[in-house]
Amino acid sequence: VQLQAYGGGLVQPGGSLSVSCAASGRIFSDNIMAWYRQAPGKQRELVALITTGGTITYADSVKGRFTISRDNAKNTVYLQMNNLKPEDAAVYYCYFRVGEVGYWGQGTQVTVSS
Repeated sequence: VQLQAYGGGLVQPGGSLSVSCAASGRIFSDNIMAWYRQAPGKQRELVALITTGGTITYADSVKGRFTISRDNAKNTVYLQMNNLKPEDAAVYYCYFRVGEVGYWGQGTQVTVSS
């Protein structure tokens, strides 16, 4: 499985940004797609995940501001980030899991600064 992330960039506090990630390869229908992030000096943390069936989990810090969605036909996961805060700045990684096997994307930088 290969993951290709798109989006990210620089945004001012309070702004919006979106990232997406497309999976290719041997994709099984029952899987989990997720976004993690890692800020300098911090551990990688879960931002949001979504199952094939549409069950969603968000980190408390992004609830009400971020929206995760997916297009199963395109094997693509999206993350819409609104009202961004400086503490949201990090490298965002997409993650794909089938059963006990997980795959990471290459990461995309999100910078929140005025």
